[in-house]
Amino acid sequence: MVSLRSSPNVNRWVQLIRRLATDRRVVLFVYVAVICVVSVLEFLKHPRILEGNTYPHYNTYLIFKFSFAHLIHGQDLYSAYPHEHFDLFKYSPAFALFMGLFVWMPDVVGLTAWSLLNSLSLCYAILRLPIRSESTRVAVLWFILLELITSIQGCQSNGLVAALLIWSFNHLESRRLGLATLCIILGSFVKIFSLAGFLLFLFYPDKVKSVTYALLWGAACTLFPLAAISGDQLMVLYKSWFLLLTNDLSLSVGFSVMGWLQTWFNLSVSKTLIICGGLVVLCLPLLRKEAYEHDLFRTIFLAALLIWVVIFNPKAEKQTFILAVSGVAIWYFSQPTTAVSTTFACFAFILTTLSSTDLFPRFLKDEFVVPYVLKVVPCILIWFRAIYDLLIFSYSPRPARTLVHAPRVKAGP
Repeated sequence: MVSLRSSPNVNRWVQLIRRLATDRRVVLFVYVAVICVVSVLEFLKHPRILEGNTYPHYNTYLIFKFSFAHLIHGQDLYSAYPHEHFDLFKYSPAFALFMGLFVWMPDVVGLTAWSLLNSLSLCYAILRLPIRSESTRVAVLWFILLELITSIQGCQSNGLVAALLIWSFNHLESRRLGLATLCIILGSFVKIFSLAGFLLFLFYPDKVKSVTYALLWGAACTLFPLAAISGDQLMVLYKSWFLLLTNDLSLSVGFSVMGWLQTWFNLSVSKTLIICGGLVVLCLPLLRKEAYEHDLFRTIFLAALLIWVVIFNPKAEKQTFILAVSGVAIWYFSQPTTAVSTTFACFAFILTTLSSTDLFPRFLKDEFVVPYVLKVVPCILIWFRAIYDLLIFSYSPRPARTLVHAPRVKAGP
């Protein structure tokens, strides 16, 4: 009897599948095809009735799209417009002006273009990560694909925010300080939590230059809407935006550490206290200055940062988790795997990623995952494990690149 394991035909098929699964061209093709299909399906879904009005499933995209018209017509971006879309616009005036790139397109085309921007920007950012090998980076992309689909189905900007944080890290590794600071500033004008990305700059020299770039890019993005509106109107919009964010933060706990504490232990601790406590814990590894020169230490810190901006965000929803899952994937694939890390990664894939899809049993989702905010639990555990790795593990065996004396290094293949 011929064993299937030793069959030449079986071996050839296994080798072919392995080559295809590790080929960046294949994963890029799959990303483009899947995101286009998902976007069109979202466009074709039956409208929903919310508070007596009918809205399409791609309502969030309409919020972004109409913000441009509200901006150039001198309207308050942060008022309710129930005749156009459900919910409020919560992004910066600069983001509203940026959305002018999409308003001229038919909705199905604009929605698809917006989804591709979010997806491919993240895809290319990960493919340029300076970790292990190209096959490893491709594995990261396969791991996050389902979570990215969840974000795309909500027409959210989270893929773009994750991409900007990772691109900032890539540019820092290549000593492109101007581009690195631009990525953080752009991300913060979409999601304010992106400002935490400036912690990455502590690993690198030329900090005065980084601060200068940050101030210049920050001023440029702040004043960018002046291309369409007056200075007085811009001041009004920024005040209105700040007021909205302040009130919005106090209304929910989301899929976060705060939501987990409240649901599991009935603890209603100050959100500010928890966020600050999480930031202190995140910064503890930064005391290990001797480890800054090791690429794995910097990469694991990036992973911990990507998870932190979600699990300590009281507004975190299921579409936000593309950032956290990207951090989980980078943490897992950037270092040698162990039984513990594999268990944690599988736990995250099942409870964090699969639980948001139709592949997960609805009964378990409705009775356990949502009520007990189980989506965030694996990310919390992995975040603490990543902090432990950063604090305890020795990085001396892998001084692959130094930060001060090494020549400029290209990030990626």
